[in-house]
Amino acid sequence: MQSISANLNIMIKAAQKASRALIRDFGEIEKLQVSIKGPTDFVSNADLKAEKIIIEELKKARPFYSILSEEDGSETNKDKNNIWIIDPIDGTTNFLHGIPHFAISIALKSNNEIVAGLIYDPIKDEMFYAEKENGAFFNNQRIRVSKKRDLNKCLFATGGLLKDHLDLPLRKSGSAALDMAYVAAGRYDGYFQNDLNLWDIAAGIIILREAGGIINEIDLSQNRKIKIKASSEAINGKMLEKLKNF
Repeated sequence: MQSISANLNIMIKAAQKASRALIRDFGEIEKLQVSIKGPTDFVSNADLKAEKIIIEELKKARPFYSILSEEDGSETNKDKNNIWIIDPIDGTTNFLHGIPHFAISIALKSNNEIVAGLIYDPIKDEMFYAEKENGAFFNNQRIRVSKKRDLNKCLFATGGLLKDHLDLPLRKSGSAALDMAYVAAGRYDGYFQNDLNLWDIAAGIIILREAGGIINEIDLSQNRKIKIKASSEAINGKMLEKLKNF
């Protein structure tokens, strides 16, 4: 296994511990108490339980770091320059409908830059992770973005509502984090979506960039909705041309 920092090791252990609870809950979906936050945005006991486990593990190791999480909101601690960014279940709707496509996402923002991130799919036992200037990995194997150059042979991921016909081969999986991880691993060639939250894509930003991908400039403020366009370098210009009105 390649060398990883203490912070990334902490993140991995937190994700693995939370995943055990998620796997148990996924097997008993009908028993979950569900409340609705919006028309397609659900929160469940599983979200809250997983988030609690992750935060407890991160705080145990780094008690002074600040926190931004989907369910619990923001917590400013003594160290305001280091912030854990947590999405306990990215793909909650999939989870609640018994679709095994969701992930835990944890990132570390240091001095307004994402410096480490992991995306873990507990059902498939697939972990994507990266650190600044140390490369991107999938289950301990180095990953790189796709080298395809012909858009007709590429596959793109997106989410939300599409108003225009974009003339691109598309997949909508229901998990922004996994969409970005899949681009990093070369499974998808590009990804684009509007109205995202920082916790949806924070880990994906560092993983995709360290895998050689290109992402538009993103405001890392926690109170801004994010528009993202990401792909391999080989097709970035062609993809942006297709998405110029998106």
